[in-house]
Amino acid sequence: MSTILIKQAQVVNEGSIQALDIFIKDGRIAKIAGTIDVQADREINAEGLHLLPGLIDDQVHFREPGLTHKADIFTESRAAVAGGTTSFMEMPNTVPNTLTQKLLQDKYDIGQDSSLANYSFFMGAANDNLDEVLKTNPRDVCGIKVFMGSSTGNMLVDNEKALEAIFSQAPTLIATHCEDEATIQANLALYKEKYGEQITIDMHPLIRSEEACYLSSSKAVALAKKNNTRLHILHISTAKETALFDNSIPLDQKRITAEACIHHLWFSDADYKTKGNFIKWNPAVKTAHDRDGILKAVLDGHIDVIATDHAPHTIEEKSQPYLQAPSGGPLVQHALQALLDMVKEGKLTLEQLVQKTAHNTATLFQIEQRGYIREGYWADLVLVDLNKPYTVTKDNILSKCGWSPFENHTFSATIEHTLVSGALAYTAGKIQEVGSGHRLLFNR
Repeated sequence: MSTILIKQAQVVNEGSIQALDIFIKDGRIAKIAGTIDVQADREINAEGLHLLPGLIDDQVHFREPGLTHKADIFTESRAAVAGGTTSFMEMPNTVPNTLTQKLLQDKYDIGQDSSLANYSFFMGAANDNLDEVLKTNPRDVCGIKVFMGSSTGNMLVDNEKALEAIFSQAPTLIATHCEDEATIQANLALYKEKYGEQITIDMHPLIRSEEACYLSSSKAVALAKKNNTRLHILHISTAKETALFDNSIPLDQKRITAEACIHHLWFSDADYKTKGNFIKWNPAVKTAHDRDGILKAVLDGHIDVIATDHAPHTIEEKSQPYLQAPSGGPLVQHALQALLDMVKEGKLTLEQLVQKTAHNTATLFQIEQRGYIREGYWADLVLVDLNKPYTVTKDNILSKCGWSPFENHTFSATIEHTLVSGALAYTAGKIQEVGSGHRLLFNR
């Protein structure tokens, strides 16, 4: 592999910002110092730029196999590295659902052949596949995904005995989608009785309500406490749920952790007027009070990581009436820029951004030698210009679906370079490498 020398970047890492040189060799960070005088195959003058650990996104839906008209691992990993995300963990509700070890291996084979970013794939749980779940290898699989709310195909786990067995026997971390299905269906029936098929998007957070989220999340927490399960609850969408989590102990000692997503930190129900179904997600974007409460929980340690839940659908699919339009949207290309806007607005610091998108994700999942800028670690890095505005347009969206909820928004910062496992994957607006991603490994 070629060597790379990054000169005089403002390095944001482990709670500090320092002007440093970074020398990269054989895919890893070989040396960090104030000045490094060495010949390299490529030298990057990073004066005026900030160097961050690449984002590790613990929740994406890249749609392959089976839904590749929306997205695939190549196109979405391309969007990821363009946005400074160097590693991702992908969800099992593809077609077919990833409910056997054979189907899980098939996805790893695709990742090996086509991913520009480092990759891992969750094993899916169902009511009837415990034997397959128990075969999951904690060393090279990020975790087990349990949908405690509606999902694609056979992935809603609503059998109490199945849930108890999964929570008591899972060999590794369980990640959950928590929305109570009975509450959602009861709310939907009430709105259909009142409005028929004319339900509109502004009713989405009332149907997929705070109560539905809290009931399910609190049930997952109770199950985890009963069984000493390593539980990670995804995409917290209400301020009320944040009280379920503990911020009094170090992250590496926590058995129950939580994630916030970009859309729940950025949008509120007021945005349905202009964005419509293009900000329809499950769980729903809710009130400004919820948005602010989630950010507070991120900052005070009740919520441990920030991710995207990147889940693209076609424009045609999202343009259907509310009841037919699917939930989810593309976010992975613009997540870092959205967070950098929040930094500029004073809502969080650069150091907190790095902690919640890289350091904590690596610690929480016990990822081997990634997520920090340290000698000997893999060189997963992103260089950003905090003073170079960037407008999202149709022409620069890289997700296959071709749209973004941030379209026409001008971000305050630009992604200049992204390195994945020591390879320059993105630079000056262009993708540089194909297949540079590595399979993530875990110290478990």
